Amino acid sequence: MLVDLNFNGKYVVVVGGGSESYRKTRSFVEAGSKILVVSKTFSRGIKELHAMGKLELLQEEVKDAEVFVKNLKPKPDLLVAVTNNHELNSQLIKHAKTLGCMVYSVDDPAASDFILPAIAKIGEVKIAISTVGKSPAMARVLRQRIEKMITKEDLLQIELQTYLRPVLKKRISEQKVRKRILYEILENPEMKKLLKEEKFNEAQEMAVKIVEKTVKETSKAPVAKSRREAAK
Repeated sequence: MLVDLNFNGKYVVVVGGGSESYRKTRSFVEAGSKILVVSKTFSRGIKELHAMGKLELLQEEVKDAEVFVKNLKPKPDLLVAVTNNHELNSQLIKHAKTLGCMVYSVDDPAASDFILPAIAKIGEVKIAISTVGKSPAMARVLRQRIEKMITKEDLLQIELQTYLRPVLKKRISEQKVRKRILYEILENPEMKKLLKEEKFNEAQEMAVKIVEKTVKETSKAPVAKSRREAAK
């Protein structure tokens, strides 16, 4: 089960400073986590993130996992083991769990509390691709394919729907009607053409007209019913 966890403001300790550490750490940077990376050496990517003020560094070689974890102050919300030493990763995970931390190990998905899938991110769209740890390389290939599939038209459609939802909530109380209108706009050929041509303002005006038309039709329906009843 893929779950989008909220790590905003959470304290994350990453043990390992290589290229794989950099790839994993970027996910937590984007999530807004408070990050400490611990390693004897650091990759260029990790150093660049530190220079940008995105994380803190502790240059230290972890030899005793139990002592290291016990001395962590404050206790991290998450410990990420991304070293090239499988036994050290296992021990870090073991003792971090004892401390009550969430854990992630780069080489042991079964021992981790969650997986870090490959994320295809285009504008406001995020799609997670996971092979359940069986083939990270293939997950990256699939991510690249998916990123090519998302078009500018798709992104503008999301922007348009984001604009319309609060407008609809103010004008139309019935959820089923709001949903129908959103799908009508989503599938409208003329709307698609405008968005494909990146004429967002024109598409927005057209969408508002569709909403106004529906509001008028909805408001007339009870009146027609009351007239029929009066005629009886």
